[in-house]
Amino acid sequence: MPMSALLPRRDEVSGRIPDRAETRLITRAALCASLAGLAVVVAGPVVVGPMVGAALFAAAAYRPVFATYAYLLTLPFLAGIERGALVPGARPNEALFAVLVAGACLGGWLRLLRGDPIPLRLRPLDVPLAGFVVLSTVWPIASMMLRGAEPHGSDLMALLPVCKLVALFLLVRLTVHTEQQRLRCIRLVVWPTAGLSIVAILQTLGVEPVLTLLSGFWHASTSEASDRGTATLGSSIATGDYITVGLVLLLYCGIRGILGKWERIGLGVLLGAGVLASGQFSTWISALVAGVLILRRYPQARQQVARFLPIVGIAALVGAPAFLGRMADFTQGYTVPRSWLGRWDNLTTFYLPQLADGHFVFGISPDSVLTAPETWRDHIYLESGYLYFLWAGGIPLLIGFVWLSVAVLRGVSRLAASPGSAGACAATLEVAWWMVLVLSLIDIHLAVRGFGDLLFVLLAIMSGRLGDDENSTQDPALDRSRTT
Repeated sequence: MPMSALLPRRDEVSGRIPDRAETRLITRAALCASLAGLAVVVAGPVVVGPMVGAALFAAAAYRPVFATYAYLLTLPFLAGIERGALVPGARPNEALFAVLVAGACLGGWLRLLRGDPIPLRLRPLDVPLAGFVVLSTVWPIASMMLRGAEPHGSDLMALLPVCKLVALFLLVRLTVHTEQQRLRCIRLVVWPTAGLSIVAILQTLGVEPVLTLLSGFWHASTSEASDRGTATLGSSIATGDYITVGLVLLLYCGIRGILGKWERIGLGVLLGAGVLASGQFSTWISALVAGVLILRRYPQARQQVARFLPIVGIAALVGAPAFLGRMADFTQGYTVPRSWLGRWDNLTTFYLPQLADGHFVFGISPDSVLTAPETWRDHIYLESGYLYFLWAGGIPLLIGFVWLSVAVLRGVSRLAASPGSAGACAATLEVAWWMVLVLSLIDIHLAVRGFGDLLFVLLAIMSGRLGDDENSTQDPALDRSRTT
């Protein structure tokens, strides 16, 4: 029997009852991820890793959408584990992603040999995205070589995050097509985000078992545990961004009546508290930006604000310790958060003088990490998104980002008002992209751990619907497959 005969045909899959099939797939993804994590802890990654990898590879090959589900389910919990801690030379989520993508590629290749159509068409957003990818990967290296500078291994490594995000974009575009699949992806974002929020809340409350666990696997500092919720992403900035996107997605689903009432209330309390527990001023700025955009897009929501005050009150009470801890900076005579003063000193001392020397035109290097001259630290990081564009690729890369931003905001303006999951994802992407535009003044938020992944997942879902009938809740290709 040929291997391709073991694969379900596209028309057969689309004709099944989607709820049962997708529920079983989600359950298997959760079970596989849970058992894999438990087995690695008990028996060690060297013993269990190959067996788990083979099982995940086979599952992704048999049903490629499993790769998307499994990655979203584990993303907030694996992305913060340090490189080399469990997998030599890589982060666990990077290794998992490589296995899942390899399995999905094999499954897609076998389907292509069988004659199944490839569900990939050129969409209006694809050209600006491709331009930005080229300007952020190929151009920085080409610019260095044209200027006579030799790229090093660190320069090439600095390009990998963008390459990974593009691969994730293609994976989601090629595997997520139906309304039911989009709903499953939404739940695989908001529910794990609730788990991330719980960890951040318990961390800021100083719960000892949580602090021990985070310090062992995610290298969380016990001195920061009561001030900021780094959680399992290993970064309070990444945690805050991730939770904010999850909360916005939950709110937009609630506006459309997609999720259940008690599901929305329970998750809303946890995610709202998690926004405060992150202990990040940038996160609170993001929440303010999100609130303004939601009220602007849905003016009728202003009349319902009073209904959410009890939920907001509970969330504020739970997340208050981290919030009050960060506000203490202002009681000590600082007009801005103390961490911002250090960032400004790094920019004015190490980065701006080099950019001001004319290097901002074509860029300096994709690797923006500098070796610190002091003994109390090893590296200096460029904490400004817009300056990073100039540092890595100069004015061409900055123009590419502006081009992509205009295209994204135009795209979401067409789909954000649509009913169903596609509209919720597009509206959430609008908020997330404005977060990037605002917060890139102080950080490189486009590729922040976890948040960048969510950004490109939403981008793939939204861009896949551009050019279709926005009032349709089903991918037209699947609709046609049912009638042929």
